[in-house]
Amino acid sequence: MRGVIEQYRPYLDLPDTPAVTLGEGSTPLVFWNTWGASEIFLKLEGTNPTGSFKDRGMTVAVTVARHEGARAVICASTGNTAASAAAYAARAGLQSFVVVPKGRVTQEKMLQALAHGAQMLAIDGNFDQALDVVRTTAERHPAIALVNSVNPWRLRGQESGAYEIIDDLNRAPAALVLPVGNAGNISAYFHGFRRYGRGIPRMLGIQAAGASPLVAGHDFDNPDTIASAIRIGKPASKPYALEAAAVSRGGFYAVSDDEILGAQKELAHGGIFVEPASAAAYAGLKALREQGLLPAGPVVGILTGTGLKDGSTPRQWIDASTVETPAERVGETIIALMEGTGSHVAH
Repeated sequence: MRGVIEQYRPYLDLPDTPAVTLGEGSTPLVFWNTWGASEIFLKLEGTNPTGSFKDRGMTVAVTVARHEGARAVICASTGNTAASAAAYAARAGLQSFVVVPKGRVTQEKMLQALAHGAQMLAIDGNFDQALDVVRTTAERHPAIALVNSVNPWRLRGQESGAYEIIDDLNRAPAALVLPVGNAGNISAYFHGFRRYGRGIPRMLGIQAAGASPLVAGHDFDNPDTIASAIRIGKPASKPYALEAAAVSRGGFYAVSDDEILGAQKELAHGGIFVEPASAAAYAGLKALREQGLLPAGPVVGILTGTGLKDGSTPRQWIDASTVETPAERVGETIIALMEGTGSHVAH
């Protein structure tokens, strides 16, 4: 795998410098189903090296940071950015510092960042406050590069997802549905489609109801949702996201936590395991279908991160799927379960 930079360097306007890469990009675009006149495709961004779409932007941001002489990178994170920043910093030989909201990041994501050598700093507050802290820190210390999506190089790298979709479909889709937290990804995809020059889909952003400032039209001081990756009340890329929706005749929609968990279960039972923020995109697809708002033609849902990023939420919908049974009765137990009588099998 060549990675995003070598695959799309002519579109990225990068300085002539070696790429810091882990072979990110080239993620599967899976045909899911036909819903009326809409053909549903799902792009599995959880297959990137650190398990989320963040790697697309991080390869570019860290490449530029190293080229410009940074000694370290810093980010605020609800988890995915932290893991990606730590991995790419490690690859580049740089230190990484991560500021997280105390008690609001899944153990899996914290473990991943720490394993890559990040120094984690937990603050009392939410993501928006953590982002204020890291922006101030980077402004005061030029040797520390800020790699959140407020860094324009992050968004340039994330544009590559749009390039890949066009390459796979040989056209822009009729609509793109994706989860929205800090709103950098929807902005990046929009500019990617525009830059690649093969048409712009309707950009449809999905937020969790408890963290839906772009739907409500005002910031949320205390955002709350099971989808931790999009638990953001003051999107830093709000102006760009609003532009994307307006120009593409798209919009923003909210789904409940129950809808998110139901979508996560449905995807998993179809072979695709994603974290709650990704499931929000699929819940949004279903809601848009019910409202008759999906256009005819190919519609792509962006599934931003693997379900292995958050082991706690599946426990809320996973049925009891483990049956203790003597070894000599395994076959009998299986037949009973297949015939729907498993509840009567003696343990």
